[in-house]
Amino acid sequence: MGIATDISLLVVAAFFCGLLMQRIGQPLILGYILAGVALGPHTGGITVGDVHDIELLAEIGVALLLFALGLEFSIKDLKPVKKIALIGTPIQMGLTIALGYGIGTFMGWEWRDALWLGALISLSSTMVILKTLMNQGWLGTLSSKVMIGMLIIQDLAVVPLMIILPQLNNPAMGMQTLGAAAMKAAVFLFAMIFLGTRLLPKLMEHIAKLGSRELFLLAITAIGLGIGYITYIVGLSFAFGAFVAGMVLSESDYGHQALSDIIPLRDLFGLLFFASVGMLLDPEFLMDHIGQVLVLVTLVSLGKGIIFGGLARLFNYGNVVPLAVGLGLFQVGEFSFVLARVGVATHSISHELYSLVLTTAVVTMVLTPLVSGQTSRLYALRKRWFRNEPLETINVPKEGLHDHIIIAGGGRVGRHIAGVLMRLGLPFIIIELDQRRVEEAHQSGMAVVYGDASHEIVLEAADLLTARLLLITIPSVVVARSVVTHAKAMRNEITIITRGSGMESMDMFKDQGVSEVVLPEFEAGQEMTRKALLHLRIPPSEIQYHTESLRQEVFAPILGSNERYNTLSQFRGAEQQFDLEWVLLEPSSELINTSLGESQIRTRTGVSVVGVLRSDQLIPNPDIHLRFQPCDHVAIIGTDTARSHFQALAGISTPTE
Repeated sequence: MGIATDISLLVVAAFFCGLLMQRIGQPLILGYILAGVALGPHTGGITVGDVHDIELLAEIGVALLLFALGLEFSIKDLKPVKKIALIGTPIQMGLTIALGYGIGTFMGWEWRDALWLGALISLSSTMVILKTLMNQGWLGTLSSKVMIGMLIIQDLAVVPLMIILPQLNNPAMGMQTLGAAAMKAAVFLFAMIFLGTRLLPKLMEHIAKLGSRELFLLAITAIGLGIGYITYIVGLSFAFGAFVAGMVLSESDYGHQALSDIIPLRDLFGLLFFASVGMLLDPEFLMDHIGQVLVLVTLVSLGKGIIFGGLARLFNYGNVVPLAVGLGLFQVGEFSFVLARVGVATHSISHELYSLVLTTAVVTMVLTPLVSGQTSRLYALRKRWFRNEPLETINVPKEGLHDHIIIAGGGRVGRHIAGVLMRLGLPFIIIELDQRRVEEAHQSGMAVVYGDASHEIVLEAADLLTARLLLITIPSVVVARSVVTHAKAMRNEITIITRGSGMESMDMFKDQGVSEVVLPEFEAGQEMTRKALLHLRIPPSEIQYHTESLRQEVFAPILGSNERYNTLSQFRGAEQQFDLEWVLLEPSSELINTSLGESQIRTRTGVSVVGVLRSDQLIPNPDIHLRFQPCDHVAIIGTDTARSHFQALAGISTPTE
């Protein structure tokens, strides 16, 4: 079988296994791992043809994950966790290496194998943690920032570990090689910061101007993987290069678009990564060494959990942070696979130790979503009145918000709504997961919660229980539906206005109890129809009749006999029928040098003059003594026929029909 067949089998199997996990309330990544176990070379039946090819594609998944992380990365995110990331992570790795050395010695291994074990278990899984945090809605909390900060430093430490460990028998050569690698890393970082920040944004601007979305996607993928490959060529980590590329691109104006485009590709290759992890699990080896595996999993999980939790407490993080960090980072990471392969290739470790560590890593990865998901429950046992760690909130009054509006989604639509509410002086809060949008809202003085609105913990942080209205501006119907579900579960009587994606979403939101649904494509179509018909010289009253009739037909299933909406429709009709229009008085107009009272405009034409703009000076509600002058702009209100009569008086010739 070819690689295309292997990928097809994995995607199909991952879909059904993921569907099963979703039904039983477990993370999707467990389904992906289960698919890998089922199609792996150790379980018989239908298997993939070449596991090594899948592993190579999985490395792309890791690179794309870190590339996307780099696009989301902000130095500001690490400010509150810089000490534990830069100082605490080396301490954690040193303590974990000592833990592994002690476990190896306890199990009767020689010192070199024990030291390798410590190094292998010192790394945690960036891929598993990020996916777990996203699924649980913890991305954006202080504990998640602590974990991500420490994971970044761990990933950077892979390079010196790959150099030092094989050189244990020749320390002098190892230090020389390490020095060369450090020099390469310094040159690479300098080149990326100095040249990348100048060249890459300009390149992305040029690509964006071409107007091809496919070329834009290809460009960002080529940048992420291409720079990763360059770092691999010079002897550094492939994934590290992709992360730096993403970090450089995040400073450009197209960083957000690059992130949104790369996410589907990242998730697809991420699926292959978790499937490849499942393929590494050999059930026969697991059963033959079940005692050793259980001992390793237990000691490593407990040991690393205590180390991470203790360091978080040592660096003055309180509340739920130490528990969340300990239960999140206890697993053995994917870079341990890479490091273990180096050990086998250099004959530093045996194949048995390699298989034992890999089996332990896979088991701990599988346990991560399950164990991490118990954080709130375990913390509640100690402090029942504090269910979850408060999320990061900005510009929110200390006394909280009451009778306010919640805007789920801080994109262009959400920011527009927020701007209007600010002008009206109405209290509101934005829920947004994108760090850049959070910063923009912060700079504008808007109250904002950093988190995913489809999770109850985030809705609680936005004070949903005391809110007046919930507006969902998120374009994804799946996410919007999840937000509605959790919001109604917390407070069934909350009024919700949501954004839909098409007519098919109307009934779905109606069944969920949504008050109103806005369809952006429909509204754009309505406005374009009005503009087109006006240019075709269709009377505004007729345009309004047809467009509002269509609106009533479309929204009738969800609005029913909504009196307020019908009143608003009548207002719209009145605005169109008696639309304010500015007319320029030509020098040839018979109104020139006559007063408003003398011209008897209302009697002769039927329009009302409500204002005059003369030499950049506005004269509202002019009295009967005002005399018209050439080039006056006159504001009139009236029917289409009445306005046509006034235009004739103003000296404007009506085009022949």
